[in-house]
Amino acid sequence: MGVTATLSGFAAGIRLGAVPPAVAARARFLVLDLIGNIVRARHDAESTSSFINAVRGMGMAAGNTGVFGDACRYTPAGAAFLNGALAHSLDFDDTHAAGSLHPGAAVIPAALAAGEMAGAHGSDVLAAIIAGYEVTCRIALALPAGEHYDRGYHPTATCGAFGAAAAAARVFGLDADGVSDALGTVLSQASGSLQFLANGAWTKRFQVGWAALNGLMAATLVREGFKGAAEALEGRHGFMRAYAPNPNPERALQDLGASWELMNTAVKPYPSCRYGHAGIDAALALREAHDLQVAEIESVRLGLSKSGMLLIGAPADKKQNPRNVVDGQFSGPFVISVALATGAMGWDSYQLLADPTVRSLLPKIECVFDPEIEAEFPTNMSGKLTIEARGRRFEQKVVVPKGEPGNFLSEAELRGKFAGLTDAVLGAERAATLANALLAIDSTGSISGLMRHAAPLMAARLAGE
Repeated sequence: MGVTATLSGFAAGIRLGAVPPAVAARARFLVLDLIGNIVRARHDAESTSSFINAVRGMGMAAGNTGVFGDACRYTPAGAAFLNGALAHSLDFDDTHAAGSLHPGAAVIPAALAAGEMAGAHGSDVLAAIIAGYEVTCRIALALPAGEHYDRGYHPTATCGAFGAAAAAARVFGLDADGVSDALGTVLSQASGSLQFLANGAWTKRFQVGWAALNGLMAATLVREGFKGAAEALEGRHGFMRAYAPNPNPERALQDLGASWELMNTAVKPYPSCRYGHAGIDAALALREAHDLQVAEIESVRLGLSKSGMLLIGAPADKKQNPRNVVDGQFSGPFVISVALATGAMGWDSYQLLADPTVRSLLPKIECVFDPEIEAEFPTNMSGKLTIEARGRRFEQKVVVPKGEPGNFLSEAELRGKFAGLTDAVLGAERAATLANALLAIDSTGSISGLMRHAAPLMAARLAGE
């Protein structure tokens, strides 16, 4: 069988009872992590009102499907889009280093919306999510993601659309041919551009929500008898050959069912581009170990990989002068400046974009290509920070940033991140109830029942109203 057929058979046949317990446990943690992002973004992200009002304007706000952190109900398409866009709005969602993408943001919203449509059991939804992660990440590895990036594509959206389609198709109970048709249909909808980097545009968030919606749409079409293109991934005009110059389609099948790319997925302790996290870890460690003060710092150098430089390091003048949240999320100098100035880097740190202390550090922070860090990529999104202060040099290399699979967050740390994002929206008690429900998602008889914990008690608090 070809690549598309093999991945489709894997997605159609996956059953939670046959998945290694460690994979199922990690999947629950990834669901918890993503939903926390959605709840907070529903209220705090500056693009949210545009998303909500557009969905309402298109008639997608009159349905029975839930959006996390929202008391209203939406159509399945509206919910998949909003949950996907909101999941990616804080840039605090999970990452897969070798695939250079965020696999959960499109996959989980599509699976949950399909679950509400089908009245699916939570175990089927969680199995579908696991399948969606594998499809998304394995496609990215086969491109490979770096060459896909070089063409200006955003793999979270492009590869994520296929993972979303596979997950929704699995929830619907489609057979291998049905999943293949869903992949062949979403092929016509796979899109996502890096041009958002030019001006801090909100399109990065939009295209991930669109990928979730497109995956759900593709699976729904096939459920109703629609026929998709064959060999959607490896074909002459398929995704891999059209979207990358030198793909290795067979890489997508390597150790399929034995090695789980979901287990190679990291969670973010900081709400910014993952390429800056090793530098943040180093900045926090050096600040604490040496009691470094902003006034003492003469210069800072952040060593990055080629991909890291592309996203958070260059052009230097732009990265040293972030003007909005998106600029800050993709600015190595900003996140390092905040970490050194405050000893933290959280969502509320973006309120410091104009802070004089943070601004005073920005021109002192230089991002440079570091061959030593490049050698760690793509296995690790590493970084090396060098600080000149007090006439001395302080240096720390971080190979495996906090949150990576080899340095994963504990359940307590994940719950802490979730509470930090959701307590202000839902209240601590309701947020804790939602967390417990998400961590028991595979025991949920109906996904719709789980969603009742996801809405704030007072709709008047919602953004866009």
